[in-house]
Amino acid sequence: MLVNLNDVLLPAQKGGYGVGLFNTINAELAAGVFAAAEAMRSPVIVGTAEVLLPFGGLEELSYLLLPMAKRASVPVVLHFDHGTTLEATVKAIELGFSSVMFDRSDRPFEENMKEVKELTDYAHKKGVTVEAELGHVGTGEDYGFMTDPDTAYEFVEKTKVDALAVSIGTVHGPYLKKPCLDVELLSKIRAQVDVPLVLHGGSGLSDEQFRECIKRGICKVNIFTDINKAAAKAAGTLYREGCGMTDLIPAMVAGVKEATEEKMKIFGSVGRC
Repeated sequence: MLVNLNDVLLPAQKGGYGVGLFNTINAELAAGVFAAAEAMRSPVIVGTAEVLLPFGGLEELSYLLLPMAKRASVPVVLHFDHGTTLEATVKAIELGFSSVMFDRSDRPFEENMKEVKELTDYAHKKGVTVEAELGHVGTGEDYGFMTDPDTAYEFVEKTKVDALAVSIGTVHGPYLKKPCLDVELLSKIRAQVDVPLVLHGGSGLSDEQFRECIKRGICKVNIFTDINKAAAKAAGTLYREGCGMTDLIPAMVAGVKEATEEKMKIFGSVGRC
């Protein structure tokens, strides 16, 4: 069933568990994620990010994911992740995504807050939930900049966002060195705001780090790299001369399903619906 972020994150916040966002770019990744959610009886957040659109167009993915979400027997949020442009974020809303992230975290605080508020006002009129980011999660060796807990309350209060992504030491994509998270900072942010908190850059963290972050207030965890690699590994392991996609697709779906199930178990969302 198609739902929005509030439908899955508010129960997660109350129950002390996390719900995974698994970004997808094609039918194989989507099928694996949905199969895992059904098998685990877990709520799930599925979608794509603006940076991934070259690999799977927004309209094409909406035609694929929206019917799958509506048919599912578990709650499914269709989420547009890291919308960095107003045009793409609004387009996702118009295509039927039930939730969007409008990421202006690389802008000055006041500008980030103003632009997110305007988008949130628009989205809420459509019944669409909004996530924003305060602080900035980097990539590779660029760790961006940490979330300031002293401004978090003002940001949430003025923008009326439904979820807040925080920067506490994670990075997007593969880690080039062992991740070191500032979990005390996370607790300080949690003390300032009452909306569900979001952890980006989840692929590559240890089970213990995930659990500690969820214990301290994270309700949504973003995953892409791990399931992307799982699909590629399955295809690479099975490929032989003369193989076609039909020989590889079942293994790719199974690989994504297994990787997704592992994360759901760690996050504590199994059996929640």
